[in-house]
Amino acid sequence: MPYRLVVLSEGFTGRSYELKVDRTTVGRVEGNAFCIPEPSISSHHCEILLKGNDVVVKDLDSTNGTYINDERVTEAVLRPGQLLRLGQLEMRLETGTGTSGASASKKALDQTLVIPQGVKFGESGTGGVHPADTATAVFQRKTDKSNKVFWVVVGTAVFVLLAIIGYALSKI
Repeated sequence: MPYRLVVLSEGFTGRSYELKVDRTTVGRVEGNAFCIPEPSISSHHCEILLKGNDVVVKDLDSTNGTYINDERVTEAVLRPGQLLRLGQLEMRLETGTGTSGASASKKALDQTLVIPQGVKFGESGTGGVHPADTATAVFQRKTDKSNKVFWVVVGTAVFVLLAIIGYALSKI
């Protein structure tokens, strides 16, 4: 049964690759059977193996991982209709024939773009305490003590200045 990978991500929409051989390498650089010049894809991201009627996806220790239906895999069977995600690029396995998208842009990308993962709940060092619970302890309302001191000094200076001016005017 002929299989093909159809790219769904914007910028590559409609591009596809027909799986005709037992081993197909997928990656960002030339030299891969299916070269996809996308920064979040590793230079040699994964390989796709045809084993009988099964399509097996094997991650090649990629930076941003290989996912089937949003589940990270190191090696797994990909079924028709399932989504395969490499970095930020999504594609779907389909049955049937189509045009090959193997002749990609000749521009080689030098480095893999690492997708920021952010901080997961419980990893921030708060010991599993929700950040909103600690906000009152960390961000307390400032007191106006420095403002009060400033106005007392300014008021005293103005009073002394007016007293000096008053004394000077009385001597004239």
